[in-house]
Amino acid sequence: MANWSDPQFGAAPKSTTTATGIVVDAGLRAHMLSVYNYMTSGILLTGIVSLLVYNTNLVDSLLTVGVDGRIGLSPLSWVLTFATLGVVLWLSFGLNRISTTTAQFLFWAYAALVGISLSPIFLVYTGSSIALTFFATAATFASLSLWAYTTKRDLSGWYTFLFMGLIGLIIATALNMIFPSADGTMSLVISAAGVLIFSGLTAYYTQTIKSLYFQVAGTPMQGKMAVFGALQLYIAFINMFLYLLRFLGNSRD
Repeated sequence: MANWSDPQFGAAPKSTTTATGIVVDAGLRAHMLSVYNYMTSGILLTGIVSLLVYNTNLVDSLLTVGVDGRIGLSPLSWVLTFATLGVVLWLSFGLNRISTTTAQFLFWAYAALVGISLSPIFLVYTGSSIALTFFATAATFASLSLWAYTTKRDLSGWYTFLFMGLIGLIIATALNMIFPSADGTMSLVISAAGVLIFSGLTAYYTQTIKSLYFQVAGTPMQGKMAVFGALQLYIAFINMFLYLLRFLGNSRD
């Protein structure tokens, strides 16, 4: 192997800087690959759990049907919802104290709980439309994440807008559950807003994960940040999928 600091190869400082840059890029690529591997395996786990639960009697206990025919969440579904929220809060606020192994366990637990929660979609939508929506989401996610990873544009300014949009989305969803529009127009508006917001969050999270790597590289936090970054992208992917499903999904009725 050539000794790049040897004077016979020309300007040593420039060559050293270049070599260092290659090492950093390789480390960053490995870190991002780890993030995407976690995320992909989490989505795979969610899908497997959803299908398994769908083929049991448990799926029927996750939904309720009102006297007006409206489908709602059962008490068990609400328990699962708060359980997933608890896992996210535990991982988010306890990241500095927990080990990488614990972070991984919490991530897998979250993915499994989401899988149980999502199993009723197979009762509502056809399998072909679910598959179509999944691949459309995957293509959109990959394009956005790749753009955010390669762009020179600083996306940090998006955070305030996206955060406020997310709060508004939550409020609008809650109000629509209490006072649903008769023609479903509000649901479509909420779904469109949800797709846009989580598309933006996909790009924002990707660039943030990339930036944070240089702060945690080589430290015990690197492994935990890979898991946490995967969780952020996983949540963005799942929500984008669910909102797109309202547009692309074909009802079984």
